[in-house]
Amino acid sequence: MSCFTGILGRAKGTEDRGAGRQRLYDNITETVGNTPCVKINEKMCPPGRTIYAKLEYFNPCSSVKDRLACAIIEAAEAAGKLKPGDTVVEATSGNTGIAVAMLCAQRGYKCVICMAEPFSIERRKLMRFMGAKVIITPKAGKGTGMVVKAKELAEKHGWFLCRQFENEANAAFHKTTTGPEILADFEGQRLDYFVLGYGTGGTFAGAGAAIKAKRPDVKIVLGEPEAAPLLKSGTKSERNADGSANGSHPAFAAHPIQGWTPDFIPLIVEKGLADVGYDEYIGIPGPGAIQTSQMLAKTQGIFTGTSGGASMWAAIETAKKAPEGSVIVAMLADTGERYLSTPLFESIQADMNEEELEVSKSTPNFQL
Repeated sequence: MSCFTGILGRAKGTEDRGAGRQRLYDNITETVGNTPCVKINEKMCPPGRTIYAKLEYFNPCSSVKDRLACAIIEAAEAAGKLKPGDTVVEATSGNTGIAVAMLCAQRGYKCVICMAEPFSIERRKLMRFMGAKVIITPKAGKGTGMVVKAKELAEKHGWFLCRQFENEANAAFHKTTTGPEILADFEGQRLDYFVLGYGTGGTFAGAGAAIKAKRPDVKIVLGEPEAAPLLKSGTKSERNADGSANGSHPAFAAHPIQGWTPDFIPLIVEKGLADVGYDEYIGIPGPGAIQTSQMLAKTQGIFTGTSGGASMWAAIETAKKAPEGSVIVAMLADTGERYLSTPLFESIQADMNEEELEVSKSTPNFQL
């Protein structure tokens, strides 16, 4: 039964509205983490199963990469590798760059981001808005090209290179935050599957390790784009002495799931496969990821990007095959606003369509 305060109806589950967080924050980075798990209703969830989405767009810069940026910058500071006035440089598809720009703005570091040409325009603007310089690398170089450029700039100018694909602080942060958050939220509750894809592999290797350590019966379902089946191929990425990839993986092909599966297997993923592994693998079609993201918005009010759609597509497919009563949690990495100039929004027009025009014409005050 809903309770009421004055004229406002309080729906079930909203009793703590108005309670605040019962603490104050010294800076924006303290708000990273503790993102919610939200149930998916019957419009998308197969009957007899339960799916939850862990909504990483509740982080201050709207993606899971806020965790990565905190991990790398805080670890570098603790090790004495960063001092006031230093420059931080990194290669990214966008979300990491935005998060690193946030950390640099708050800490007072200069920030340079290298990003391959195909990634969405709005990501470049967001990074520049937060004070970062953005170096665009040619499309032909793919993800490897932007990584090489960042490394060159770091060596040339003596800048601090984040090395998100190899930096052990990445997975360690997820092991001490993301994984324990999920375990805490499902304390005393059934949980059968943990579904996600990989970008750097930090969430998979870190959160996966934490979950498996406490609840070994939870199955990890690891996804990657059907168009770029790097893990499925069984072929490892060739590596330089520092662990970075040496060239593009032979199984890579362009795919629309930005933030997932660069053109190499990150070292963190490789270590995660050895240390944690996965129980089930799933290839995700690009159109399926896009359609699922759109369905999340239209049926759940959940606004996530193509990678979030990919994770949920994998979760739904997992649910279809899972035993009745199974409970699944899927990682939704970011917000849909990072994709306005991508295929995710191609079918969304800015002008009124015929149906909207008819609605407008239904009252006297109509002007075109």
